[in-house]
Amino acid sequence: MGYSDLIAKGASKQELKEFFAGGGQTAITIRIPANLRDAFKEEAELRGMNFSAFLRMCMIQELSKRG
Repeated sequence: MGYSDLIAKGASKQELKEFFAGGGQTAITIRIPANLRDAFKEEAELRGMNFSAFLRMCMIQELSKRG
């Protein structure tokens, strides 16, 4: 079952979060302005997180809004 299937069946916000957190790890490369990266990295550190964990959290929150 994929993301669009979950949306179609009316999955709850919690079900979506569990779906996103349950997948395997994969490496990606993205290109963003250095100032944006630096600010995001600083914000992550202020929250006691690393860049990757904060990015994952933001992505999960954004994608689970539809539930």
